[in-house]
Amino acid sequence: MIRSVVKGVGAYLPERIITNAEMATLVDTSDDWITARTGIKQRHIAAEGELTSDLGTAAAREALKNSGVHADEIDLIIVATATPDDTFPATATVIQAQLGIERGFAFDMQAVCSGFVYAVATADNFIKAGQAENVLVIGAETFSRILDWEDRTTAVLFGDGAGAIVMQKGEGDGTNKDRGVLTSHLHSDGRYRDKLYVDSGPSRGAVGHLRMEGKEVFRHAVVNIAQAIDEALDATGLEAKDIDWFVPHQANKRILDATAKRIGLKPESVVVTVAQHANTSAASVPLALDVAVKDGRIKQGDMVLLEAMGGGFTWGSALVRW
Repeated sequence: MIRSVVKGVGAYLPERIITNAEMATLVDTSDDWITARTGIKQRHIAAEGELTSDLGTAAAREALKNSGVHADEIDLIIVATATPDDTFPATATVIQAQLGIERGFAFDMQAVCSGFVYAVATADNFIKAGQAENVLVIGAETFSRILDWEDRTTAVLFGDGAGAIVMQKGEGDGTNKDRGVLTSHLHSDGRYRDKLYVDSGPSRGAVGHLRMEGKEVFRHAVVNIAQAIDEALDATGLEAKDIDWFVPHQANKRILDATAKRIGLKPESVVVTVAQHANTSAASVPLALDVAVKDGRIKQGDMVLLEAMGGGFTWGSALVRW
């Protein structure tokens, strides 16, 4: 049976860091207020002229290096982003050129914070269909460009960054012991568009700013994420105790804690990076993966559960044997 195996990870964070103390000089807030409600302590912000493609390319280069896969072997590049360089061409094609890749195909995926999980599922399906053998999956965002810096309810929550993985065609016996993506489950419900959205875009004639009803997003997030996780466990016959590492979208520490408790995961199995990175949308899951792989927590053979929820609403999960 064909399996999509993760061969390497990479990440990039902009040099500039805005702490909660500095944020308090920009909007009416405080370190205590931000920390108590979100768990965030700081966020990275892209420099002037530093584009989403720049962040994504840097993360991709590191993932390729760590995977042992050469850029010339990449068949497909998927970039999950809600903040592309331009309306078109796709940021994925820009990264393709910056990596010197002249073969295969590349496209962007827009599912906001769920984008990376959507991209992993999509890459897995291309590999299983025989249309790609080596796929570069990138989550990259410059969310600082779409924030209303006078709105303390949203400005404090987000940061910039990029993470990437290389997925490669492998073989397994069709059991949960196989390395690679074991199952993925994706959802969306457009009825909740107004709960988390950007208030304009090219068709409306402007760039726009992010708007959010925080309490409503929190309420739906815990329920929807738990649903997608239950689906992954049901599809594989596994239980929460079989999960070695839970790598969730890093939106809010309270959401992470509530989700882990709801599905019965041990707190020590949850990878949490929201304090250092804030919410980096589609980049948050691969950035957290990168941290946990490099510090030695995630090791080959471990069972890793990914999940995310974003504007749309979109949400999903993927279960991966590392």
